[in-house]
Amino acid sequence: MPHPRKTQRHASGNGTVTRLKDVEEESLSRGRSPEKKKEKVDWEIPRKTLHSSIGFLTLHLYTSDGNPKFVVLALAVALAVLVPLDVLRLRSPTFERLYERCVGFLMRDVEKKTTNGVIWYIIGAIFVLSVYPLDIAVVSILILSWADTAASTIGRLWGRHTPPLPRHLLGLPLAPRKSLAGFLAASLTGGVVAAGFWRWVAPVRAADASWTWEEGVIPAGPHAAWAVRAVEAAREAGVGRVKMAGWAGLAAVGVVAGLVSGVAEALGECGWLRGVLLCSFAS
Repeated sequence: MPHPRKTQRHASGNGTVTRLKDVEEESLSRGRSPEKKKEKVDWEIPRKTLHSSIGFLTLHLYTSDGNPKFVVLALAVALAVLVPLDVLRLRSPTFERLYERCVGFLMRDVEKKTTNGVIWYIIGAIFVLSVYPLDIAVVSILILSWADTAASTIGRLWGRHTPPLPRHLLGLPLAPRKSLAGFLAASLTGGVVAAGFWRWVAPVRAADASWTWEEGVIPAGPHAAWAVRAVEAAREAGVGRVKMAGWAGLAAVGVVAGLVSGVAEALGECGWLRGVLLCSFAS
């Protein structure tokens, strides 16, 4: 049977007796394992700063009457440059080291062995700007920019205290390690962005708005037609008068946009699919 660890005592100059404990005894007495270290959280500040700045740039272009065709052209040129660089990065170890030395601080570890997430982001932005009404496309880009940042930050703060999301939701494959905390943060941010945009920003370009405070959903083309048909069907079914304008309509837009934002964020790095999903609530 091993002997109990001896304690050592010595007297200081003023006569005080001090007990010396080794690190292991001190750790156990405080109720923690000496081998367990606190995991360092990577807040991805440079990446989040760039990600969020895209939303502010998009908002500026919208409010200053920027031409979406020029934006699509610029994004297409950027994509034409980034795709070959990314292919070369994945095939050449030498170029990979040079590439990551320059912009590696903006990449996640999982992206260093697969397609850069920026490419999916640009594809999603080009798609929504080319296919959907301008205000809906802008909202989807704003949500992609800000809801993702909110979900990532809140997920790192409190994700470990909430249950993980299922692997599949509504038939869609969700990315691993997504938490309920991040989902709720993305949903809240998406709802606030959508409601705030159509209440205060969209009137700046009223001619391009798909929803207004006074009229609600404006049937401008096939993208808004299904919403109008849904309202008419609800009235015919006896549900009652469905008001899609004012606070009621804005609340409905915010709730649906929030839920879709949470699901879209949980998809992970498939930016084009996230953009399409974000637009679907208003298309």
